[in-house]
Amino acid sequence: MATQGRVLVYGGKGALGSTCVSHFKSKNFWVGSIDRISNDDAHLNMIVSGSTLQEQDEEISKKLADSLQGEKLDAIFCVAGGWAGGNAKSKEFLKSADDMWKQSVWSSVIASNLATKHLKEGGVLTLPGAAPATDGTPGMIGYGMAKAAVHQLTKSLAGKNSGLPANAVAFATLPITLDTPNNRKWMSTADQTTWTPMDFISEMFYKWCQGDERPANGSLVKMVTKDGKTDLVLL
Repeated sequence: MATQGRVLVYGGKGALGSTCVSHFKSKNFWVGSIDRISNDDAHLNMIVSGSTLQEQDEEISKKLADSLQGEKLDAIFCVAGGWAGGNAKSKEFLKSADDMWKQSVWSSVIASNLATKHLKEGGVLTLPGAAPATDGTPGMIGYGMAKAAVHQLTKSLAGKNSGLPANAVAFATLPITLDTPNNRKWMSTADQTTWTPMDFISEMFYKWCQGDERPANGSLVKMVTKDGKTDLVLL
């Protein structure tokens, strides 16, 4: 059976990334994964190992180009990035700012660069934003700063002459709290009916990939879940 298309998941071994890899594979897509750990479900794994942004981009770009052999991707879903707290006085402030920048901004920049080379016309690029970063985040400054940069990058990519292929679209996903195993472990007493299911996001990505229910180009897509139902708020 011929594949339905090709997608790339940046952060493909994380909780959300793994869900996306499995979902698209079940839809008969070729799926590539970028992460520091291999995902056995993916058709291609690109392991991030370089110590600089340029090194990481070069090693990933070469392996992807060698694998695709000129074929184009329908979508690139960047879902990489962790979380770190701390205000400006925190002993971990500088470390958290550096870590968050590398995890969210570096991955987004590399995903954007890959999109200019390998995304097909009319394709989809998603980047990992965060709902709290639309305002000040004094208790997690490094995190908020990095995510706000991702929001700006998304808006820039949607502009004229951004370098993306013709008619391609860029979105940032802004979850509030994802329903992941780690969140269930560490926040077991929280109201989980307000957490956004990972399956909802992977299916949303699939619809966008099919050209269905796409928001306006450059949208910051906030996901608001209440009583187990998720609505999208476009910023």
